[in-house]
Amino acid sequence: MKQSKPFFSIVIPTYGRPQQLAICLDSLAHLDYPHDRFEVIVVDDGSENPPDAVVASFDDRLAITLLRQPHTGPATARNAGAAQAKGSFLALTDDDCRPAPHWLSALAARFAVAPDCAIGGYTLNALPRNIYATASQMLVDYLYVYYNADPNQACFFASNNLALPTDRFWAAGGFDTIFPRAAAEDRDLCDRWLHHGYRLLYAPEALVYHSHALGFRTFLQQHFNYGRGAFHFHQARAQRGQCPVRLEPLKFYLGLLRSPLSQTPYWPGVLLTALMGLSQIANMAGFFWESVSHPEGRSRSRLTASHFL
Repeated sequence: MKQSKPFFSIVIPTYGRPQQLAICLDSLAHLDYPHDRFEVIVVDDGSENPPDAVVASFDDRLAITLLRQPHTGPATARNAGAAQAKGSFLALTDDDCRPAPHWLSALAARFAVAPDCAIGGYTLNALPRNIYATASQMLVDYLYVYYNADPNQACFFASNNLALPTDRFWAAGGFDTIFPRAAAEDRDLCDRWLHHGYRLLYAPEALVYHSHALGFRTFLQQHFNYGRGAFHFHQARAQRGQCPVRLEPLKFYLGLLRSPLSQTPYWPGVLLTALMGLSQIANMAGFFWESVSHPEGRSRSRLTASHFL
């Protein structure tokens, strides 16, 4: 007898981006996966103008639920959505993302042979004319190549394209709500997932398009926040009694700066390389800003303060 397709709960945190959310939900309405085998849970993170009308417009196309919470960040929002999930598997994405039609089908095929693993897909920058969005996605791509060199023994996935068994999500502790912004909460979850002895698998065929428009200021702010999140990640590891995160060798950072030149024409590559360098300066500034703001954790993070990514 043919096995029934697994039931997914797609969890989407949202904050003040109704137009992007509508595009995201429209892409989910066009998934090629049976619509009776997944639900969508939107968690509004305290938007000034809640997205009730946007969500209601999809009532006849999706099994969709809207939850609300005070503005406490995406980690708390994802946990709230997961707490209401009916699915055996959680599929996480963001309100500025557009999953490809085969996204859930690709994840289901992977779970058919590895039902206890977390699976990360490939995220593609949907704004190639935006140099800042391109640089940010190029940085994530570099990290995926570096940390997930063996796709069957991966180490890190971003939360905008991640699926995992619901029971193991809770066994690993869910998202740590000490992370108030979209910065390092996914890195921390992946770290604890591996610490529990679970596996991460990379499935590049599970594709999501990411439309995060950035300017110079918001690009620097994004990476400053990543540095702030990195401080809390190091602090959380210390509190768990785990070994400090080791400093990557110099070739890691040289490779990061060289990667744009190997993928793009010369002048765009030079500009992207400069932005890569600026991202690390902003990251460093955010790390030390947070360490000054939280002096009680400074001693635990001192030895690893150079590892900002």
